[in-house]
Amino acid sequence: MADALTVELVAADRTVWSGTATMVSAKTVDGDIGILRGHSPVLSVLAEAIVEITPEDGESVFAVTDGGFLSVAHDRVSILAERVELASEVDVNEARSQLEEARSGDGGEQQERAVRLAEARLRLVEKDSSSS
Repeated sequence: MADALTVELVAADRTVWSGTATMVSAKTVDGDIGILRGHSPVLSVLAEAIVEITPEDGESVFAVTDGGFLSVAHDRVSILAERVELASEVDVNEARSQLEEARSGDGGEQQERAVRLAEARLRLVEKDSSSS
């Protein structure tokens, strides 16, 4: 535990994952970030993308967020988002349908966010199945 991060991955309606980890990777609006023990304090806005948590023991946890916030301070990582899905919760057919629907929209920021989220959901399933 002394060499670990304390991590909480929280959606608006539930705590998705909580525990100790050796590493957390996420994508912020400023780019990718990897967090290890001793990381300097950070407060950043998350992009619609995959978050990877490497627990101290066990397999990596992959999730997708619809944006949100990432906070790092004193070896504690908090990831807060309106919606978070674990790889096991993603319906591939639904994600494909959402991607097609999002791509056929009339443009704009909302459409771009919808496309990024649907693409991230599909990458999440691929990433999870390749790590197993």
